[in-house]
Amino acid sequence: MPGALIGPGVPWAVWTLAVPLAFAALALVLGPRARHVFPWAAAATLAAAAALALQVATHGQVGHALGGWEVPLGIRLRADGLAAALVLVAAVVAGAVGLHARAEFADPPGRATRAGALFWPLLLLLWGGLNAVFLGADLFNLYVALELVSLTAVALATIEGRPEALVAGMRYLLTALLGSAAYLLGTALLYGAYGTLDMALLAAVVGPQPATWAATALVTAGLLAKTALFPLHFWLPAAHASAPAPASALLSGLVVKASFYVVVRLWFDVLAPTTGVAAAQLLGALGAAAILWGSVLALRQVRLKLLVAYSTVAQLGYLFLMFPLAGSETGAQPWTAGAWIGGIFHAVSHASAKAAMFLAAGTILHAFGHDRIAGLAGAARALPMTVFAFGAAGLSLMGLPPSGGFIAKWLLLTAALAGGQWVWAAVMLAGGLLAAAYVFRTVQSTFAAPDAPPAIRPVPASHQVVPLALAGVSVALGIVPYGLYALLQIGRPAAAEEGLE
Repeated sequence: MPGALIGPGVPWAVWTLAVPLAFAALALVLGPRARHVFPWAAAATLAAAAALALQVATHGQVGHALGGWEVPLGIRLRADGLAAALVLVAAVVAGAVGLHARAEFADPPGRATRAGALFWPLLLLLWGGLNAVFLGADLFNLYVALELVSLTAVALATIEGRPEALVAGMRYLLTALLGSAAYLLGTALLYGAYGTLDMALLAAVVGPQPATWAATALVTAGLLAKTALFPLHFWLPAAHASAPAPASALLSGLVVKASFYVVVRLWFDVLAPTTGVAAAQLLGALGAAAILWGSVLALRQVRLKLLVAYSTVAQLGYLFLMFPLAGSETGAQPWTAGAWIGGIFHAVSHASAKAAMFLAAGTILHAFGHDRIAGLAGAARALPMTVFAFGAAGLSLMGLPPSGGFIAKWLLLTAALAGGQWVWAAVMLAGGLLAAAYVFRTVQSTFAAPDAPPAIRPVPASHQVVPLALAGVSVALGIVPYGLYALLQIGRPAAAEEGLE
């Protein structure tokens, strides 16, 4: 039957793609007036994402063969607990960022700007592309979705046309294209060796041979460049810091998670027999270097948005500690599920926390006319909700309770100690202390008494409420983590089946 659901109920996975893409087409027609339609798009996509998560939680993994064409000829969508969780996170973060941006990209009366007209279709196209990545089950279709995400992300980063943003955006674009080329070459090698790119079919036949090793190296390298893992992070700080605050929030909160998600899928679901302990340890070493290097550079920044951008470099490093911690030479261990879930928990909590921090930084920049940390005296009195949101989101970065970052880092730290991998534990503790230093330094500067009353520009209410709400999400994940934890058990990879239940 055309469009038949593999599993019970309505094909909500399809709706999570169709709704944002349909509204993107409408936004192209409406131009700047699309800001009035966006809340409806956000509500509809959030509803579809929530329905998909409920469907997966109730019935287990579901899939959908688009047009009724089964693999290997057709395109198949797959939703397990991980995919459903990330689709829901994307809905929360992208919807909140769009609501925040309605005031920022409101055109002056009688004058329509390019940014005001293009932001909305780009945001919705990015949203649809992210959902396509999270639900994709074929390596080539994932390539197409990743390209949509990368191109719309670059366009959003440079939407205001400022020279520094254009230079940073060009560096971002070239890096993304090189990463895409490596990924595409790797998928071609896999297709030549096994005759399929469907992940389920590929996982059943893949084996250790030179073509597979070369393909794994190429695909992983391309995805790491898109994720900005050290030392391939050189494009991220400038691109994120020079973009408008809503674009920065999307780039840091969601875009870099898309390529990381594909790495997780490939290493744990498809290429697990061919990756090996040494390769996992290498990813862990790069993650550890990112934590330390990014944290030290964040501590040295004099501008708030650059501090938050370098913090992203550091926090991405924690994601890659799950690779050496969720596997060993003797296979699955009692702590491997905790490490895998800890890495995913960190990706989820970081998405909302970092989006909140970038939006808060943008609000401060709008109000003060600059984001020099040394010149933010009096910000806590003038913008109390914004500063509180920044500090609350910082709890997740530091790994302090009751935040979602605490749950994530506690699971990773427990896995490191249980497995006797003390180096990773030491790096996580050092990273937490460094994060505390740069968050505390920033918040402290906002409480300082100014020499003279600062000239504060009016700030729309949404500019303070939305970052606070996103920071609240990152904290709530630590207070009530059970729903997300239970959802992630559905369809978790074989490498993470062991665990302390």
